Parts: sequence; structure tokens; C-alpha cells
Amino acid sequence: MEGRTAGFAQMPLAILLWLPLMLHAQQQPGAKSATFDNTLEAGDEDDPQPARRLVSWNEFHGKYATVKVGGGFLYGYDAYAQDQTSKEQFSLFATPKLRDTRVWFKGAFKFIQRPTTYTAAVMYDGIKSEFLVRETGIMVAVPELSGYIFVGRSKEGFSLNKIMVGYAGWTMERSTINDATIPILADGIKWLGYAPKKHILWNLGVFGDEFSEDQSFSTYDRQAVGRIAWVPMESEETGKLLHIGVNFRYGRPDNGTIQFRSRPESWPAPYFLDTGKIPATDTRITAIEAYYRPGSLLFGTEYFLVDVNSPQKGNPVFHGGDAVVTWLPTGEIRGYNTRGGFFNQISPNRPVFQGGRGAWELVGRFSYSDLDSGPVRGGIFWRFTPMV
Repeated sequence: MEGRTAGFAQMPLAILLWLPLMLHAQQQPGAKSATFDNTLEAGDEDDPQPARRLVSWNEFHGKYATVKVGGGFLYGYDAYAQDQTSKEQFSLFATPKLRDTRVWFKGAFKFIQRPTTYTAAVMYDGIKSEFLVRETGIMVAVPELSGYIFVGRSKEGFSLNKIMVGYAGWTMERSTINDATIPILADGIKWLGYAPKKHILWNLGVFGDEFSEDQSFSTYDRQAVGRIAWVPMESEETGKLLHIGVNFRYGRPDNGTIQFRSRPESWPAPYFLDTGKIPATDTRITAIEAYYRPGSLLFGTEYFLVDVNSPQKGNPVFHGGDAVVTWLPTGEIRGYNTRGGFFNQISPNRPVFQGGRGAWELVGRFSYSDLDSGPVRGGIFWRFTPMV
């Protein structure tokens, strides 16, 4: 991509429909949120976990099961300033748009001897104007395997930033290489493990498209995904955390073709990066991830290498990633889930609704994607994103 495009107004309106989700995240003035979370339930990756539970009218605890109901509404407005070179490639206009609205249910089954949790979610897609089934499935604790088995529709488990709840991220969008190459959901079975004494966590999953053939995220017939992370530093007293991980993914593209494309980290915009359809028998993706949290600061990076088995196109190789720095000047520390290997939402020490100043986060992120390789010209794109 050539030329300059400035997204000078990129404002989301994210309203949690159920009041408890807002109130749960609030704490008593002066309270400190836990910097580590060692619990894991079905749907945690799609549900911002509260630091405090102040109300419970959206929860039901029965003899055989529990259920909690929640939801979300996301509406965005993006505006742009372009130079002439940029205008010759893309025409961008100020755009307000409904992104999605969703309702989810989650809970536990009490009549099963092993700890068993479930999740179910339905989302209204603003692009397709239709209702879609989101993360839905059952997770069973298997201590013999040092973890849990999840069966259903979920995130594959590739990339810490992809696993994180979309509402809890430090920027508006994930990086372009992340969105271009990793589907948001998949149907299958996943093993999530954790060895606390060795400070190692992992997930392994296999997925297919028998039930998701018509879903927009279903770009593969089947895929196998693995992720392992080492957390050699985790201190509740100081808040220090060091996370180092590696991801592997093998996939067989749907109908023998694959297409990588991404918007410019601005959801209403057109696709700036697009390889077009590439004939391919399989793809292999490797990624590294490293995050260091010395307290209210957070430093992180992820980088992807995408190898496409396509003799017709010279077996192209694409790559890209991002680097981010965030700081919470109001003193909070972004929580980390030690079993899932991802960061949670920020919970204010002094909530606005209790007379405090809330939590403020300053963010700087650089992202880069190169989808040019041999005869495939998908584009090269970089972006620096400062945010408050």
C-alpha cells in the first residue's frame, strides 16, 4: 500500500447489555484487582471475567445446573483523512455501523461427577445482517491430563491476542496479519493443559467444517492447532509476569483454495490487503509471542510466518506481526489467566460509579504485514496506532 490514510476518528460504542457485567467489573474504592486468575470455564475466551461480583440477578443456581446470562452491543464510527495517493487506491468515507450484538449463556452441570461447564452464544452479524452461532460447547475437567477437554465451537487457541476477549483488547482491532490468517472460530475438540510447577501451559486442537461450511470463518476443511507457553515469572506481590509462547497450525483449505485478506485495522473500511484466491493443498503457520508485564506497564509482540503449499504460485510465504506497549497511569495491572495463557479486561481500582477516576490506559502499537510473495501480490501494510 502506498500513500497515507489517517483514521482520525475511530470510536466504538461497546455497551454491555446486562448491567451486572458492568457492575461486576467495579470494585470498592482503593481495592486492588488480582493480577493472576487460575480458573477456566467454557466460554471464558468470549466472556470478560469480572474482578468483583456485586450483583447476581442474571445468575441462577439450581439443583442440577447453574446459568449466567449476558450480552453485548458494539457500534462503531470511523472517519479518515487521506492524501492523494491513498485516494487513488481506496475511497474512504466517515462510516457509522452496527458491528454486532450478542447474547450468551454459560454455567455448570452439577449432576456430572467431573467439573463440567458449558457456554452458548448467538450474535447478530452487522455485515451479513443475520444471526450466527458463536462460541458454544462443553468443557470437562480431566485432571489425569492436567487440564480440560472442550468440545464444540471455539477459538482455535492460536495467538494470545486472538484468544483474548475482543472487548478486552488494548486496541480497537487485532493486527492485520492476525485477522488475515487465523479464523475467529472453529468446530472441534481442544485439550487445554497447565503444569503449574513447571510454569507451562498448552492447548492442542483438531477442527473440521461439517457444521460450519456456510459460516464466513470456515475457510478450512480441517486443521490442527498447537500452542505452548512458558511463564517463568509470575509474582502476585510485584505484578511481574513474563510469558513466552510458540504456536503451530496446519490446515487443509476449503475446496483447495485459500484467500488471505484484512481491513486496515478499521472495521468499516474495505480490504486493504488481499491475496485473492490461491490454489493450495495445505498451509502451515508458525508464530511466536512474548509479553512482559512489570506492573502497570505491558510490553508484547507476536510474529507470524505463513507457508502456503501452492506449486502453481511458487509456494508463497507471507509474514507479519505487531509490537505493543501499554501503561495504566491510574495504577491498575492487567490481569492474566494462568490456565488459558491470555490477558483479561482491566478492572478499575477506583470506579467512576463509586466516585473514582476510573482506569486509564495509554497504548502504542506498531503492526506490519507482508502478503507479497512471488506472483502473489496481496500488499504490504504497516500502521502505528496511539490510543487512550
